[in-house]
Amino acid sequence: MDIPFTETRPASGAAWGAVLAMSLCVAMLIASEFMPVSLLTPMAEGLGATTGQTGQAISISGLFAVIASLLITTVAGTLNRKGVLLGIAAMMLVSLVVVAMAPNFAVLIIGRALLGLCIGGFWALATAVIMRLVPKEDVPRGLALMYGGQAIAAAFAAPLGSYLGGMFGWREVFWALVPIVALNLIWLAVSLPSLPAGKRGNFRSLWEVLRRPYFGRGLLAATLSWGSAFTMFTYLRPFLEQVTHADVTTLSILLLVLGGAGFLGTWASGRLIGDKIGPLLKLPALVMGGTTLVLLFLGGSVVATAILLAVWGTMNTAMSVIWMTWMSRNVDDAPEAGGSLMVAGVQAAIMLGAVVGGLLLDGMSIYATLAGSIALAVAALAVVLDWHKLLKPH
Repeated sequence: MDIPFTETRPASGAAWGAVLAMSLCVAMLIASEFMPVSLLTPMAEGLGATTGQTGQAISISGLFAVIASLLITTVAGTLNRKGVLLGIAAMMLVSLVVVAMAPNFAVLIIGRALLGLCIGGFWALATAVIMRLVPKEDVPRGLALMYGGQAIAAAFAAPLGSYLGGMFGWREVFWALVPIVALNLIWLAVSLPSLPAGKRGNFRSLWEVLRRPYFGRGLLAATLSWGSAFTMFTYLRPFLEQVTHADVTTLSILLLVLGGAGFLGTWASGRLIGDKIGPLLKLPALVMGGTTLVLLFLGGSVVATAILLAVWGTMNTAMSVIWMTWMSRNVDDAPEAGGSLMVAGVQAAIMLGAVVGGLLLDGMSIYATLAGSIALAVAALAVVLDWHKLLKPH
């Protein structure tokens, strides 16, 4: 079954200004979603919760992101996608205010739920929108540029959040994001061209894509890869505090190293991805899982930890470009449906990582959390080993 998709492009060709605006939106979404990672300990103390419970705030946003990603094309219907993206950016603004003002853990969860709806809705539409903003041959570059926002957030959000949180408090960190998101909303309104919707999506459209064997295998491999990554990443601060014995300054530097390496991953993936995407699909789980394994043994050394986090951070941003390029090439007839399912899988993985990692941390130790991450990476490699089965038949 072919699912119609409207190929509407701006009259001027590639709309790189709009891609840049979406990149900033990505940076704000990533910063908002994972800021609790760098503020986990002070947020837990301020809200009267355990570290593991506070980590579940990330899983809550993941849960609502899964729901939004599966419903967005049906709920949005035939609405112009520009208006939908602007609505998502406005909701992100509201969610930040709610989190910053949260008097207790329950209100924090409400703010995180709103953010989850933004995350799921944006990511479900993002790849399809990029495919309409730039020529087909520039899609990997467009995706890499958009995911550059992920690298920016990874490079600066966590270390700045940790540093500023130590100086002013965790609430002030979230308040600092509010004016940036407001400016981004204006930029999106000015730069995005009109993006009329194609045929209204529905659950049948999602099922038709999901039942394709190659896509189902790829979705499973991607979900396991992200699950492995976020089981480790969500609880990185406790690891650095307990094992590496990093103080606030060292912690901020290590997070900056991890995030800064993301620029290399974004740059390399946008330029080195060629016609054959299949062989690259195993790299994220292989490199990130292997790095986490070595970190278990060398995590007591600040220098070794910095090097390992640099490798991990490089592959972290490359993973997004690799898997979304795979999706754009193998579900090019139904990018919104494919995007919805990919985002649902990724957010389910983030939720899985936060829940499993938190249970292992509270019930056993931080070493058990990293071991869980490695186990998921091994499972991902088992699925993607024969990568030919993940490609659309020609």
